[in-house]
Amino acid sequence: MKLWDKGTPIDAIMESFTVGDDRTVDVRLARWDVVGSIAHAEMLGTVGFITTSEATQLVDALSNLLVEIDTNGIVIEEGVEDIHSQVEKILTEKLGDVGKMVHTGRSRNDQVLVDLKLFLRHELRILKNAARELALLLLDQAEAHQDILLPGYTHYQVAMPSSVALWLGGYAEALTEDMRVLDMAIDAANANPLGSAAGYGTRLPLDRQRTTEALNFDRVHVTSTFSQMSRGRTEKLAAFAIGQVASTLARFATDVVHYVSQNYAFVSLPDSLTTGSSIMPHKKNPDVFEVLRARSNRLSSVAQEIALVCTNLPSGYHRDMQFTKDRIVHAIDELGLCLRVAQHVSPMITPREDILDSELYDGLFSVDRVDDLVRQGVPFREAYRQVGQLVANGASMRAQEHCAIEGTSALGSVANPGLDELRRRLAS
Repeated sequence: MKLWDKGTPIDAIMESFTVGDDRTVDVRLARWDVVGSIAHAEMLGTVGFITTSEATQLVDALSNLLVEIDTNGIVIEEGVEDIHSQVEKILTEKLGDVGKMVHTGRSRNDQVLVDLKLFLRHELRILKNAARELALLLLDQAEAHQDILLPGYTHYQVAMPSSVALWLGGYAEALTEDMRVLDMAIDAANANPLGSAAGYGTRLPLDRQRTTEALNFDRVHVTSTFSQMSRGRTEKLAAFAIGQVASTLARFATDVVHYVSQNYAFVSLPDSLTTGSSIMPHKKNPDVFEVLRARSNRLSSVAQEIALVCTNLPSGYHRDMQFTKDRIVHAIDELGLCLRVAQHVSPMITPREDILDSELYDGLFSVDRVDDLVRQGVPFREAYRQVGQLVANGASMRAQEHCAIEGTSALGSVANPGLDELRRRLAS
């Protein structure tokens, strides 16, 4: 069944090539296609284009179908092109001619738009909550180990004192900021395209504000032309937000891969989170974090893939846009998996408490020595010169190693990492 079928034979190779994996991906959009159809059928009855009885029959059948999808899923039958066709087929088999009325005033163009926007709005909110949960877990870890110092590095060179609280708190704050990017993508999906039909509107007396309210959209896309142009744009913004969260995960995973190595030995992982070597008996490889890094890094390409599909397309609908759908659906699933894995493994990271005992970190507290002189009234540049000379002469800064965790310090420093403020932001 094809909603556009006029009875002309279709070339089988052409059909297979153009449909792609739409039938598989569309299963993920099924409930949202039904939700959009319920709002549309109710509106058609309200404006009087179909009778109250017909609207009631459609809404009842669609509501039952929604329960069935949520309970048992749905299969797009062989020979049925997409979820829109499958839903109309089910309605027609159940209601006869009344089932054929559900497409009144709609095109598959605005149907897939509303399906994707409802789907993305819902799924991005789930991802945002997962990012929040991971941030809270990292804050829990930061608070549990906030007195453990780490060496901070710049240019891969020993730099200044850091701490587990600053390290994990920094990633908690990164995820908090990533949530703001997800909010941007959610907002882009929170506009109603239903009623734009094929991209040029309809002369039928549709009440677009009514469907906007019924579907709990924040606003309506005013022009039918922009409604259609939002296809690809909405997916690209969602992919950008997904890539931003994924970038944070990849960077965190890289830190863990480094920190768990023998050369750093800042943290350890339980044996259950490591793999071995087929030839080296001593190996305990942090594969889960390497795979987390690879999966996350791959996600950074999705926004560019979608952008390239849509680059230089003129206004109006084009079949190219079909190939934004599978990429964004798979990206959402992949990021959801990465966040769940990160939530599972992060609490099992155990920091080592004696890291700074190594002579490698003798010069780590040079800035604290400078700050101590500044507190005594020495101009900063002169204090810097004096301490630099001490370092050049081989003097150890160890006498100052406790000042980094004592006294009053600026927000965001080792002695004042601001974990309470981060928790407050996550709660708001």
